[in-house]
Amino acid sequence: MDKKKRIEELVNTLNEASRAYYGDKDEIMSNFEWDRGFDELTALEEETGYILKDSPTQNTGAEEVIPGATREKHEYPALSLAKSKDVNVLKKWAGERDIWLSWKLDGLTLVATYDEGRLSKLMTRGKGEYGNNITYLAPYIRGLPQSVSEKGHLVVRGEAVISYSDFEDINNLLGEDEQYANPRNLVSGTMSLDVSRAGEVKERCVGFNAFTLVHLDREMVSWGERMTFLESLGFTCVERELTRAENLEEVIQRWTQKVKSGQMDIPVDGLVITYDDTVYAASGTVTGHHATNAGMAFKWKDTEAETVLDHIEWSCAAGSISPVAVFEPVRLEGTEVKRASLCNITEMKRLGIGADKKTRLKVIKANMIIPKVVEADGAGTEFEVPDKCPVCGAPTEIRIGRAIGTETLHCVNEDCIAKHIKKFTRFVSKQGMDIDGLSVKTIIRFINEGFIEDFADIFDIAKYKSEIENLEGFGAKSYSNIASSVERSRKVSPVNFIFALSIPLIGADAAKKIIAACGSEGFMERLENGTGFEDVSGIGPEKSASVLEWYASEKNRVLFKKLTKKVQVEKTEPEGLKEGSCLGITFVITGDVNVFKNRDEFKTYVESQGGKVTGSVSKKTDYLVNNDITSSSSKNNKAKELGIEIITEETFVERFGK
Repeated sequence: MDKKKRIEELVNTLNEASRAYYGDKDEIMSNFEWDRGFDELTALEEETGYILKDSPTQNTGAEEVIPGATREKHEYPALSLAKSKDVNVLKKWAGERDIWLSWKLDGLTLVATYDEGRLSKLMTRGKGEYGNNITYLAPYIRGLPQSVSEKGHLVVRGEAVISYSDFEDINNLLGEDEQYANPRNLVSGTMSLDVSRAGEVKERCVGFNAFTLVHLDREMVSWGERMTFLESLGFTCVERELTRAENLEEVIQRWTQKVKSGQMDIPVDGLVITYDDTVYAASGTVTGHHATNAGMAFKWKDTEAETVLDHIEWSCAAGSISPVAVFEPVRLEGTEVKRASLCNITEMKRLGIGADKKTRLKVIKANMIIPKVVEADGAGTEFEVPDKCPVCGAPTEIRIGRAIGTETLHCVNEDCIAKHIKKFTRFVSKQGMDIDGLSVKTIIRFINEGFIEDFADIFDIAKYKSEIENLEGFGAKSYSNIASSVERSRKVSPVNFIFALSIPLIGADAAKKIIAACGSEGFMERLENGTGFEDVSGIGPEKSASVLEWYASEKNRVLFKKLTKKVQVEKTEPEGLKEGSCLGITFVITGDVNVFKNRDEFKTYVESQGGKVTGSVSKKTDYLVNNDITSSSSKNNKAKELGIEIITEETFVERFGK
């Protein structure tokens, strides 16, 4: 093929893959293949001098698509780093200067701006010149302070990431057609949520890791000092180590071993070296979208291994039934590997997975952690897609995704237990039965193995001791830990027990109110005779009806009785609080608090004294607590309109104690 045509073909292919990588839930090309294509494109451009304007060598990446977000120009262009897989190239770049080594995090780059000590703007990097303003998501991101002690103009660049363990749990709880291919895609999709779904960012455990201080009004030359300064302001900063060129090879090997040994839960796809002298770092030129002195990225060379396919397993999770390649064991990055997810039917076709058991596979560990099949020679032989769900036996169907036409397999049975993973995770959560060791991933594995069909089966897990000990990734110690945790959970408070049942509309707060009013035996009696809980303060007809409707279901009633035979629900009497400084008084608390640590502590105190705290001012409100009595807030105005007394926190303590 003509070299120019090959360049054009590579640019189109790589850009299409980038758009899917940044904007969609599924990948259409692995990082391994993308890097290989990028390296070929770079070599051809250097050889021919033919460089297209939209070449990925000239751009930082695809533009994130965020409905409703404002697109704005960056104050300081967010350029990308030149990359190399050769340590000698990095040593030459470092020269005789002090350099810092840090992780190249595999997430989404964000730029945070502070003025007068407050976060004034948060933007995505985009293509470097322009990004999307997503300030409305900022309060829900871990490691990103909303206010800092530095009162000048401050610009910080960092990476939004989701850990591998959180990714497993979150992705498995997403509904059909919502699951993502990897943590990087999930964090990109999460940062693309509009303002109406901003609260989901907190649920998805997005963390911000600052990797450079872009601007500070006062002089601070050392990059290392700048990072320490950011930590003193409350930022979570990227791990780093000061070194020089002569030690670089040893340091890189040591850091690489951290990844190989499985110590890294945060996704990384390489390392970065940066000059400590930020004045010198800023003195370089800009080539394409790379600032020559800003830093260099080191990318690991993927270790490949060839093996032979044994069979395809189909694993059912909340959203879909996913294919897993099981092959003859190979050693990669110091560990034995014999399984790798194939993601979906489209990926199987693209790779050339065949029905023939002798299909040869090429396998890597993506980012040294995730086993991945990157090539197969089985094209031409049809693989079989199961027509029955491996969990419940119901028919399956292939669905085609709306975004990029990905084919995925789904169970048509809405009652399939694998579709109710959220209920199982709530059941074992700390607010529920508090069973350590049963992560989302483990629950799904046990469901697919046939160990668990309902909540009660968890307490019979000892029947499968031998099978669990011999499962890949488990062993005797894992089984022992899970079994011990299950046994400890057999004695449970009635509040935790009610929460664990996943009764619609009944969370921990509602469960507390029911048990406080009825006691444990009273709760059981009301369920049996259908009395309901409308008379319980804070429950009302809708929540009461929800409890009774749940128990009216034969399936739920049978499960409830099975559970009460396997666990001991602690007996508690109705609280019947007869005294307290706030007895029978309703408060609304607004604004900042000074005496109490936070509003939750304030609310807990009021309730402990027989009072009630609500979120809005109404005729039933006795006091509005606001340390700014003269403010013109809507709650203050409403209280004045209704003739409700507004008191400060100090006045509250004088009258009602602390």
